[in-house]
Amino acid sequence: MASRTATKLVHPAADELEFTTVMAALSDPVRLAIVTRLADVEPDGELACTTFALSVSKSTQSGHFKTLREAGVIHQRDEGTRRLNRLRRTDLDDRFPGLLDIVIRQGRDSIAK
Repeated sequence: MASRTATKLVHPAADELEFTTVMAALSDPVRLAIVTRLADVEPDGELACTTFALSVSKSTQSGHFKTLREAGVIHQRDEGTRRLNRLRRTDLDDRFPGLLDIVIRQGRDSIAK
């Protein structure tokens, strides 16, 4: 099995999360779908990038995950050849109370349409 090339995963500290950066990351429908799916595996649930059935190419998916990670919305870690993702709910709720609940509700409404 091929191994993943070591990539340094950058995650901002909780006190470094910026409202406009988080909102920009959440403004894309694909990223909103990712966050909504991660919310369904809480608490502390993780999903591999490959488990998301997204309507974009693998390289585009990688860009979406990177945007969410660098904005502080998700945490990623490598486990073997898989990259696992989890929602940074506690950090986001502490920094921006109620925001994630609104985002997740909107994401579920969008998926239902």
